[in-house]
Amino acid sequence: MADIAFLLLIFFLVSTTMDTDMGIVRKLPPMPEEKTKDEQVDVKERNIFVVLVNRDNQLLVEGEVMNIKDLRKAAEEFIVNPNDDPDLPAKEQVDVPFFGPMMLTTKHVISLQNDRGTSYEMYIAVQNELAAAYTELRDGLAMRKFGKKFDDLDNEEDQAKKDAIEQIYPMKISEAEPRNVGG
Repeated sequence: MADIAFLLLIFFLVSTTMDTDMGIVRKLPPMPEEKTKDEQVDVKERNIFVVLVNRDNQLLVEGEVMNIKDLRKAAEEFIVNPNDDPDLPAKEQVDVPFFGPMMLTTKHVISLQNDRGTSYEMYIAVQNELAAAYTELRDGLAMRKFGKKFDDLDNEEDQAKKDAIEQIYPMKISEAEPRNVGG
């Protein structure tokens, strides 16, 4: 009887699947050296894409109320600045391996701030839309240049191509500490 119970226990342990939670994939910046001084960096207002989420899960992008479905497209336009709009990030010429000289928005930053009352679902939805904007831009560029999606450039010889695409579209999302907005 004990042997049968033990075999049943082993069977259920082996055949049961464990759910694993997925987190937000972010590469943290390297630790600063101890001797490094904190410097104040001046960032021009046109280089910052401000995304605010209040406790009622309302999205305020660049001072205007926006639907979550429109956030990805707005972020992509900000990152690329296709028409060289003076209100969007400044472009500068950069020599990128595999691509040559390109005009890029190298100093753009997406600033995200949530209220403490923001729901977790809205927080994740905003994070997903911002990450999806970078993913779409990277995938589109990789398909046009190399005929593969960005994530499919996975062997060692493709790593340099991946690095070049990341140089063109570096993920720059700055997340401020949540605060209570409006009381």
